[in-house]
Amino acid sequence: DNITPYKFRWWKDYSSQIGNWGVHYFDLIRWILGEEAPAAVTALGGNYAVDDDRTIPDTMQACFEFASGSLMNFSQFEASGNPILAKPGEVELRGTNGTIYARDSGYEVVPERGGQFQAREPRMDAVQEKAAGGNQNLTTLHMRNFLDCIKSREKPHCDVEEGHRSTIFAHLANIALETRSRIEWDPVAERITNNEAANALLHYEYRPPWKLA
Repeated sequence: DNITPYKFRWWKDYSSQIGNWGVHYFDLIRWILGEEAPAAVTALGGNYAVDDDRTIPDTMQACFEFASGSLMNFSQFEASGNPILAKPGEVELRGTNGTIYARDSGYEVVPERGGQFQAREPRMDAVQEKAAGGNQNLTTLHMRNFLDCIKSREKPHCDVEEGHRSTIFAHLANIALETRSRIEWDPVAERITNNEAANALLHYEYRPPWKLA
């Protein structure tokens, strides 16, 4: 059943849900945090509820560690439609002074009140903003920018290199899950440095006569 036109993503040889949806969020979070690549990745998950012939997990948790000390968690629950976050939003940014819940129509900032052994008073004012004009057609905006750059020869807001960097997050999470290991990543050499079995999964043998130049 999971073949075309959309469900090829359910086969790990071609994609995954973290590769399908995750890259959109990785792109946004990278931009907000100013990060280009993780330093290490771990992942857990499996097929727990969806009974079909897919070869990708229906449930997955991935943790990305950055050299800066920041952490990013990605959650995927194909068997549950209930909200993951405490407030409406698709991305949660948890900081020392507050937490941002962001979505395409706006964002909300909830002041931090400290943990169990910290002072409990709010550390900032609450903020709630809606995007001007309501929800935007993001695909139209991206296409408009791309077509404008064909004319101007300028660099698009999200060029192929940015897409490559965000997609690396999905690949590394899938590899960490496949090998059940914490993998360490060299973003310059684009290699996994602590697990050769995991490193081998970065590439696969092409069907002749195709090859990677």
